[in-house]
Amino acid sequence: MFCNNDVKVICGIHQLHYLPWLRYFHKIYLSDIFVVLDDIQFTKNGWQNRNKIKSPQGWIYLTIPVKYHAHVLINQLEIATSQLWQKRHLKSITMFYGKAPYFSRYIPYFQEFYSHSWKWFHEAAFYLLRSLLESLGIKTPIVRSSELNIPGEATDRLINICKEVGADTYLTGEHALHAYLEPDKFLSQKINLLVQKWKCPEYTQQFPKVGFIPDLSIVDLLFNEGEGSLEIIKKGCLLYTSDAADEGLGV
Repeated sequence: MFCNNDVKVICGIHQLHYLPWLRYFHKIYLSDIFVVLDDIQFTKNGWQNRNKIKSPQGWIYLTIPVKYHAHVLINQLEIATSQLWQKRHLKSITMFYGKAPYFSRYIPYFQEFYSHSWKWFHEAAFYLLRSLLESLGIKTPIVRSSELNIPGEATDRLINICKEVGADTYLTGEHALHAYLEPDKFLSQKINLLVQKWKCPEYTQQFPKVGFIPDLSIVDLLFNEGEGSLEIIKKGCLLYTSDAADEGLGV
């Protein structure tokens, strides 16, 4: 076990992503321990290997090209190394955020990351996630699900992970609660459900003529708001328990 069962422990669990959006980091911030799902099936054309940044014309994707085949797990996914994606991504970030207030402070994180020759997607995404958490000042312990070797599918596996890390509370997104979670199973195992209801807070962005674009990659917030980024992230969420959907608990 990672934690003492006598202590109230919140566990967040989410798939591994490249350059995640703000609510992903808010989920990590709220968690006492956060488990990155890296041994589940990769979703083609999903959000695992891409996210959005802002350009003068609106949002654009930054996508890591991968060697996809059916049923491949995230931690088995190879990057298409023949494509010069690192150079393109760094060029886009520099072009669109070069005039942002905190560009010079944080660009070394990205220059260092894009200088590596990455073969495996999960290694690249996890490495960058740790660098981004450091830059935000989030110190939540991070564990990979592949390190735990926990059996089960869907809700059953989430419950088993919570038990393994000593958590009595599972933090879920609002969509997951209504789409596929089975709340009764958590309650039967004496695991509470805490729900993250997210609305992206407004903050300073580049290219104001385009208007504010919510739910971009953390890159956008970091370059524009710097050390104030975490405080802005914390403003975007209302928490409630699964059996009291109308009772706001605040953040």
